[in-house]
Amino acid sequence: MIEANEANTPRKEPGRVAAMFDRVAPGYDRTNTVMVAGQDKRWRKATREALSLQPGERCLDLGAGTGISTAELAKSGADVIGVDFSLEMLKNHKDRQVPLVNADALRLPFADDAFNAVTGSFFIRNVVDLDACLTEIRRVLAPGGRMVLCEVSKPVWKPYRKAHGVFVKHVLPKVAARVASDPEAYQYLADTTMAWPDQAELADRIVKAGFRKVAWRNLAGGAVAMHRGFK
Repeated sequence: MIEANEANTPRKEPGRVAAMFDRVAPGYDRTNTVMVAGQDKRWRKATREALSLQPGERCLDLGAGTGISTAELAKSGADVIGVDFSLEMLKNHKDRQVPLVNADALRLPFADDAFNAVTGSFFIRNVVDLDACLTEIRRVLAPGGRMVLCEVSKPVWKPYRKAHGVFVKHVLPKVAARVASDPEAYQYLADTTMAWPDQAELADRIVKAGFRKVAWRNLAGGAVAMHRGFK
């Protein structure tokens, strides 16, 4: 079980988080689809479109899990590599025919300026050091390259924000208890969702990491947001 600190923020010990994702790997994609009512496919498509990948470009997909997002990105014709620190997630790739690498997003095994684009969906809130991860992403991006992150965020309409908070804190763990192989893992994901910064705060962190032209687009009323920045 992932513990919380005094501020009720989950402690993201890399080994324990990786072990948690290893445990849920076999049913991870199915559980996610159930818990977001099938919207995950639409979000993956929106991320691919936001990247505007072209054939021949190189793209890095962080937190790729089973490679489902990597396969979506590869539809663009770009050369896409998926990275995840959970080996069991990668082993459950379902023969998606995309290259997948077991590595830590804080210490990527790639040269400086190696990619035209870097992306990640619902992964960056699990890293132990957000700012260090942004710096590492910028390192592997080529000059002029773009980053698009799709992640949980804060609903912009106050009544929806309150209802969403109730859903994440109380309903989501109960749904996970019925459909997930490791309900405690989804309690952790609920906790990290509530503790994650809002759109403006994340954008500010991205700017401080050295990205330019930083902007975001809300999805699902702001419960999810895509942030983009350029090197």
